[in-house]
Amino acid sequence: MRQGKTGACRLCAAVLAVLALCAGLLMGCGASKDSGEKVRDLEFTVAGEMETPQQLKDLIAQKQSEPFKLTYTDNQNLYIAVGYGVQPTGGYSIAVNELYLTDNSIVIRTELLGPEKGENPGGGQSFPYIVIKTEYLENPVVFQ
Repeated sequence: MRQGKTGACRLCAAVLAVLALCAGLLMGCGASKDSGEKVRDLEFTVAGEMETPQQLKDLIAQKQSEPFKLTYTDNQNLYIAVGYGVQPTGGYSIAVNELYLTDNSIVIRTELLGPEKGENPGGGQSFPYIVIKTEYLENPVVFQ
């Protein structure tokens, strides 16, 4: 009977050790989560046709009829492209409302702006998109 209690105690000790290990891992994972809070704003420029890498231009051409979100890097710069798909007329623009770094990610928030009232938007469909160029960072990009 005594040996049975020792075996049970060993089993209890092993279970407690495994539970403690799991709890420690879970607490460690929670500590490394991104708080989502802004660390700093990122400087950027809007990349024109001549500044956009050809591979990125090719991807945009393939995807422009549908909304898209792309990232591209040349290991010196990070390019972030956001497209809003086909629009019924011209005259649309895109505003970059925020671009900032958090603990573990880059956050970008853009907005499609329609043609101004009284403006002649043109007759054909358009495919508004924007490409921004910022510093090279390996963090994932979160589109909002």
